[in-house]
Amino acid sequence: MLKFLLPPLLTLTLLGQAAHAGAQREEYLSDSVASSLRRSIADRIEPRLMFANKAEGEAWLNEMSERLKSRIPDEFVRRKLLTAIHYEATRAGLDPQMVLGLIHIESRFNRYAISPVGARGLMQVMPFWQRAIGTPEQSLFDMHTNLRYGCSILRHYLNIENGDLFRALGRYNGSLGKAEYPNLVYNAWKGHYDWNDGVGEKVAQK
Repeated sequence: MLKFLLPPLLTLTLLGQAAHAGAQREEYLSDSVASSLRRSIADRIEPRLMFANKAEGEAWLNEMSERLKSRIPDEFVRRKLLTAIHYEATRAGLDPQMVLGLIHIESRFNRYAISPVGARGLMQVMPFWQRAIGTPEQSLFDMHTNLRYGCSILRHYLNIENGDLFRALGRYNGSLGKAEYPNLVYNAWKGHYDWNDGVGEKVAQK
């Protein structure tokens, strides 16, 4: 179980600064871990909302679509993206609202974003992951591919850190042990995409 204290609110100026996963470090993967991640990346299924009932799914989709309207004006694109985020996050055992917060910080929902060191797409995935668990033909600018990689990678880091979201987010950003990035994601998550108060893990300074 995650044990975090509620962090102080960061300023809007800090939230407005761009953060990237470009400092993410390439690390050795055991054969079993690499094989598991490859299967996760290769297993392509048409995304769908992962709710117990259709009404709850539609309520979530309508609400999140409204919140993203200023960033993604096209309703069809917006709802398609949200469906994919909910599917990939849930499939990886992640909170979809937390993943929305991460994307908010990483790329501001620009699927063609590139960091100064080459991290790409919505979740700012480093290209070395294609070599490690995928193929060069898989485009990290493709919405579904990027989300599949990003969620699988964050799940991998959570496994390494025994469920510690603070440390997993630090690994994702390449700033393990530092509070700034986890708190940025937390504040974007809770400040913009919270759903059902009190549900979800809390990230905090340590």
